[in-house]
Amino acid sequence: MPVKTILVVDDSPTERHVLSELLTRNGYRVITAVNGEEGVEKARQHQPNLILMDVVMPGLNGYQATRTLTRDETTKHIPVIVCTSKGQETDRIWGLRQGALDYLVKPVNAQDLLSKIAAI
Repeated sequence: MPVKTILVVDDSPTERHVLSELLTRNGYRVITAVNGEEGVEKARQHQPNLILMDVVMPGLNGYQATRTLTRDETTKHIPVIVCTSKGQETDRIWGLRQGALDYLVKPVNAQDLLSKIAAI
């Protein structure tokens, strides 16, 4: 199934805006959430085709939210790509162990992101 709706979960208004603009310009419908809790709630409610998840957020962080989503019967089919400033190899490995399909380090290269989305 082609990706049409993407949930962007990030506590930074700037990051949400930049990603939303990029995705909207490229024909995707975008839903946003400001933290992990809201991200999990909106994923369950809207059933997006893909989730872009930040890691460093207050409350439920991106690793915890990804783990919750990938282990929940109602959302485990939704691929998650982690988009974070945490660039260590151990961070990437941990993100993938939580169930993320892929891991991108900010600032995210627009062409890399769009290529990864198209490949899903």
